[in-house]
Amino acid sequence: MYPQAKAATINIVLNESKDRAVPQAEVRERATTFRQIDEFFESIVGMNEVKARMKEIYAQVLVSKKRKEVGLKPNQQVLHMIFKGNPGTGKTTIARLVAELFRDMAVLEKGHFIEADRSDLVGEYIGHTAKKTKDLIHKAIGGVLFIDEAYALARGGEKDFGKEAIDTIVKCMEDHHDKLIIILAGYPDEMEDFLTMNPGLSSRFPLQVSFSDYTARELLHIASGMLRERDYFMTKEAELKLYHHLIDTCTLKSDNFSNARYVRNLIEEAIRKHAWRIVSSENPKKSTLMTLQPGDFCILKTEDASR
Repeated sequence: MYPQAKAATINIVLNESKDRAVPQAEVRERATTFRQIDEFFESIVGMNEVKARMKEIYAQVLVSKKRKEVGLKPNQQVLHMIFKGNPGTGKTTIARLVAELFRDMAVLEKGHFIEADRSDLVGEYIGHTAKKTKDLIHKAIGGVLFIDEAYALARGGEKDFGKEAIDTIVKCMEDHHDKLIIILAGYPDEMEDFLTMNPGLSSRFPLQVSFSDYTARELLHIASGMLRERDYFMTKEAELKLYHHLIDTCTLKSDNFSNARYVRNLIEEAIRKHAWRIVSSENPKKSTLMTLQPGDFCILKTEDASR
């Protein structure tokens, strides 16, 4: 069941690349009860508001299916979504999870996941954009089309082809409203502005989910999970040093703080420092090969935390 993936779930918020599948997808069984999905969401670090919202959506879909089974009218619901949040807050991870969950519930036929950005949608000449956008949407039918930094479609001005991509998306949503789920994602303020670009956009995305920045303790939890995934661990002193830095960083962070990505950079730098520290040791013990010391954490300056 989904809760069996609990130990590994911490790490999936750190992987938001275009070509990476959800690590646990191959070993999960289908979730058959709401209790199981509730337990799975609870295993994810932080994101309390997101988890509550996603469980509500899941419950609504589940109850609608049960109503149909007993002869009641099912709730006709639009499942297209807007994800608003800073980088590294798990938007791509949750979008992948949506595809998987709704495939298991037979809401989506295939449950495949396609991630796109402006370059995948906007063409180079008149007429190219509409075809390019339609082709991508057709590939996504039966699954989820996730458009990251969607507001970039509206940044080119009146003569830019990005507006054509937006109009095509709106049209295709009408034509294929029950065959795929489109999720638009990006920074909160930019997404608010983006929704005003087309009068039909906001109403076609009734599910808007906000992804908050992680707290220092949650970021420390993510760091520990990432290290476990790589067969490393921190000494208590190293953990304390990292935690105090994360507290300072969260206090002084910029508006576009990169959250889990920032932690990933810290961890990768610490692993490199650790390697340099022990590379000249002959026959190092297993514990030495695994243990990060306080000196391995060459802490980035707080003003660099958004990178």
